[in-house]
Amino acid sequence: MASVEVYFFDEHRVGLKPILRKVWSPVGERPVAVVEHRYEWLYVYGFVNPRTGETSWYLIPRVNTDWFNVVLEAFATEVGATEEKVMLLMMDNAGWHKSQKLQCPPGIEIDFLPPYSPELQPAEKLWCLVDEPLINERCSTIEKLEEVLSTRCCVLSEMREEIRSLTHFHWLKIP
Repeated sequence: MASVEVYFFDEHRVGLKPILRKVWSPVGERPVAVVEHRYEWLYVYGFVNPRTGETSWYLIPRVNTDWFNVVLEAFATEVGATEEKVMLLMMDNAGWHKSQKLQCPPGIEIDFLPPYSPELQPAEKLWCLVDEPLINERCSTIEKLEEVLSTRCCVLSEMREEIRSLTHFHWLKIP
């Protein structure tokens, strides 16, 4: 009999166009943020096991079925998915998630959340944590952005308890 672990997957676009948020400033002074108004993007693919807080992160240049196949293969290897250790992967209904060209590695089973229901997706809660070092900051190149995100994803991989408390919804019954 196979053991089953449940992971949720989502992707997040981050680019050179800045993430601006409110900041404190002295009364009468206007805060200044240097920004880069270029449209270059990087995608963060995030996998989370809400029961344990374990995460897997991938920085990818595009979202499409070919890249998703590469990431699924890497994820299956990373978590040790086999016929005896199955990973149930829950995700939204994006077109490349349901493509006929999708190649699901052995040990990975995919199921879909109801359409138009991001509130049911625990992985959606990860993006505020991923964005944190980028808020009101300027990355002049996509390589610099990748460096910041790589460091951040390594830090987040160690924050299991915080991620578990953020993603393990009270109604989510995972054995």
